[in-house]
Amino acid sequence: MFVNKIDTMLLVLYFLIFTAGFIDSVAGGGGLISLPAYMITGLPVHVAYGCNKFSSACGTTFSTFRFLKKGSIDIYFGAAAAVSSFIGAALSTQIMLMLDDKVLKTMLVIVIPIASVIILIHKNYGSEDRSGEIKPRKKFAMAVFIGLLIGFYDGLIGPGTGTFAIIAFSVIMKYDLRNASGNAKLLNLASNYASLVTFIFAGTINYSIAIPAAFCGILGNYIGAGLALKKGAKVIRPMLIVVLTLLLVKMVSDLLMLGTK
Repeated sequence: MFVNKIDTMLLVLYFLIFTAGFIDSVAGGGGLISLPAYMITGLPVHVAYGCNKFSSACGTTFSTFRFLKKGSIDIYFGAAAAVSSFIGAALSTQIMLMLDDKVLKTMLVIVIPIASVIILIHKNYGSEDRSGEIKPRKKFAMAVFIGLLIGFYDGLIGPGTGTFAIIAFSVIMKYDLRNASGNAKLLNLASNYASLVTFIFAGTINYSIAIPAAFCGILGNYIGAGLALKKGAKVIRPMLIVVLTLLLVKMVSDLLMLGTK
């Protein structure tokens, strides 16, 4: 009976990771589903973070190379942001590993709804590339600051990182949406691998769960990308809200039960 319950939870997890990849490729915000999905399986919180970062790093690797191939990354300034992002994520992941389960669950229950609102209302800020208006030295400093700040957030919390990076590159550095998205992918790739390396050395990744989940996420991204039509996001966003609401209810319930122990 117990084994069947575990098998069922894993099937639910893999379906949710597939869904997260599908949603992320069309509307963004997949990380808002993937991390809670790992947590509702009953995995220790730090292991859930480690598994989520493993699958996220795999998905981000594929999408970053796609942007590189299309020439949609400003290599010099994107790399500056990526390096500082790596440093920020490495530091904050070490902090995260020192926090106990209840603190992390409470943080997620508070932060995920806020991140969801920002992602759901955010518009395509960058209609044209005006980044050339900023002097190179100032632009470099901006890139480093954005990378450090968002990388730190990614290592400590995670969900919404890609969208926040796109908004920062578009609004602060005046990139168009395509280049902002490319730079954000490079930044996110660096922060993912910084956290991933930290989790590997900490021994907080269950590879028997994380590897199949990563394949499900990649498959979801692949299928979602093929369906990313003009009205795709309008169809997917309500789906994101429903799934996210169910996951948050489960997380709040688990948190309340943890508080009674």
